[in-house]
Amino acid sequence: MSPAEFRRLVQEAIDSLPDDILRHLRNVEIVVEWTASPQQRRQAGLRAWEDLFGLYEGVPLTERGVSAGEPVLPDRITLFQRPLERRYRTRERIRDAIRRTLIHEIAHHFGISDERLRELNAY
Repeated sequence: MSPAEFRRLVQEAIDSLPDDILRHLRNVEIVVEWTASPQQRRQAGLRAWEDLFGLYEGVPLTERGVSAGEPVLPDRITLFQRPLERRYRTRERIRDAIRRTLIHEIAHHFGISDERLRELNAY
């Protein structure tokens, strides 16, 4: 799949989100990278054979204080094209995995941990 087609699927996933979610993503950058860097893999605590489909980097909304107009760098959600394509293969399955991964990373932006997502059967 071309990078442009993959980005179109990511945009479809973003466009499918409810407005109530989108309004909380004003200062969140959503990007596509081919694969995770070694530093991102370490940050995620992955073993050599484990795939990383997405990564949230930032300060969750639940951990933010109220500041008097201090500039805040955008949080970042990265979706990794190569591992998603390698695992899911077909366009339809990749589209579903992109949306699921995006929602998972957005949950981290809202302060929901992986442990809590498992409790909610969100995996």
